[in-house]
Parts: sequence; structure tokens; C-alpha cells
Amino acid sequence: MNRSMLSLMALAVACSSPVKSDQEIFSEQQRKVLDPVKEIELDPPMSDLEQKLIAQGLVDVETVVPGVRIELKYSTTDNFFGKDVYGDHVRCYLQPEVADRVKKAQELLQKDHPHLTLLIYDGVRPLSVQQILWDSLDKPDSIKPLYVADPKVGGLHNFGVAVDLTIFDTEADSTLDMGTAYDYFGYPAYPDREKQMLAEGKITKAQVANREILRKVMKGAGFTGVGSEWWHFNAFSRKEAGEKFDLVK
Repeated sequence: MNRSMLSLMALAVACSSPVKSDQEIFSEQQRKVLDPVKEIELDPPMSDLEQKLIAQGLVDVETVVPGVRIELKYSTTDNFFGKDVYGDHVRCYLQPEVADRVKKAQELLQKDHPHLTLLIYDGVRPLSVQQILWDSLDKPDSIKPLYVADPKVGGLHNFGVAVDLTIFDTEADSTLDMGTAYDYFGYPAYPDREKQMLAEGKITKAQVANREILRKVMKGAGFTGVGSEWWHFNAFSRKEAGEKFDLVK
């Protein structure tokens, strides 16, 4: 069979094949668009707790504060209670105006220290979680308020106006040394006892200087610290929080 005859047969087959209609072509294109792309990694599904927080008007801090890092310690066992109480909830939520203050603190920090960023350990803590912490604490009820707020009255974390955090050094790929770990309950963690702890050699001047960086940006953004935890900052007093917000359940 010569080349001319092969060409004629190929042409005949092509002409006999059914021509796709515009509708068939559109359907094929639509299927390609709608077919799931397995290679794309999607965000983890929203937890039930997260949905409840959004319904109560709180915001995801990462959507407000560029570059902030989140490591919810109560989604791990690396906390004072040694217990994961958040489960699959890993995002930090706060009242919107409190998240805006965190954004300002981040801006103040990176203005003077571009390689540093805020690392948040805890934000809002629903009363349901507060109750778990209260029940898990192996202390008499009369002493428990020294360590955790009574869920019957609630604390500032339960209003979504308190934040626990530290500073992360992106160049060193580690947190700044603050002298103690998060959730350390003892005088070395007390801002009010720093002079005494320095004199006793329990903390160093460099560690206090790192705490000062955190305190400066947080106070500059409108937060106040507490005397017993270098990591804890409040956006409002208990009275102000009660007047402005509802307890988060």
C-alpha cells in the first residue's frame, strides 16, 4: 500500500469520527474544573470549638497580625497541667480590638527588631476549658485561684482580652531566653521579683533584657502585665472586660 492510499484512509477515518458538540466540549471542561486536585493541601477542618468562638464574635489572630506565630500550649501537654485540653483546636482567637492591639505590638517589635516576631501561647480560653483546668488542678479550692481563675467568675482569658506570649527570633530559629519556661510557677517567673532573683542568681540580666523587649512593645500597644507571669498581658481590667464583653463559653 502506497503512501497516498494511507493518507486517504486516515482522512476517511477522521471524517467518520463523531464531531463533539459545543455542549460536550463545555461538559468536559467543566469536569476538569470541578474534579478535586489531590496535590493541593487544604487547611485542617475548623474545629467545633473554633466555630463557637467565631459565633461569639472573636477573630483568628493570624488573620489580623502579619507574621505572628501561634503555638497554643493547651493544645499540647507542654503546660503546667501536662494535659491537652484544646484537642484539635490550634488557632488563637481574641476579641477584635484586642487582636488589633497585638498587631500594633507586632509592628512596634519589628520596627526596632525586624528579625523578631511575637509567638502566642494562649488567647481566649472558653469557660468550658477553664472548668477542665480547674478540675485538673490538684490543689485545695482555696488555693486554686493562685494558679487558675475560678470558672464560676471567670478571668480575663475567659473574656478573650488576655494573651500569653513570648518573642521568637527568626534568625536564631528559637525563642528568646526569658529565664523560665511558660507556665512556670515560681519567683524566677515573677516580674515583681526580678531584682531579688537577679541578686540570688536565679535569672540573668540578659534574660531580664529580653523580657523588657516584650514588655515595651506590649505596653506600647495598650496592654498591662501582671506581677507573677512574664508572659501574661491584659488589654482591659476585669471591670472593663465585664462591661464590654460577655464571658466566652
